[in-house]
Amino acid sequence: MKVKEIMERTGVVSTGRAIAYIKDALEEMALEAPTHTKTIRLDLIQNKRFYDIPKGVVKILDIRAKDHNNDDSRYESIPRSVFEPAIEDSDGF
Repeated sequence: MKVKEIMERTGVVSTGRAIAYIKDALEEMALEAPTHTKTIRLDLIQNKRFYDIPKGVVKILDIRAKDHNNDDSRYESIPRSVFEPAIEDSDGF
């Protein structure tokens, strides 16, 4: 479908506005449907609290850590915290 056909169907008269709407819609669809997902693994370092996130990251789907308390050493998802922690850390973060 061409831009002109979309403009006729939607009643938009400005070509620039129509193209901007189409670009916004495509960008929104790309964010909603993860088509190009990539798994990145980082090793945890003792006494290191913060890690750099790669520059191309748009959305983090899941964070997992190896749970050594189970028999299979499976990776367990770390739940997302919506609220501030009830107990402050000793380093003030």
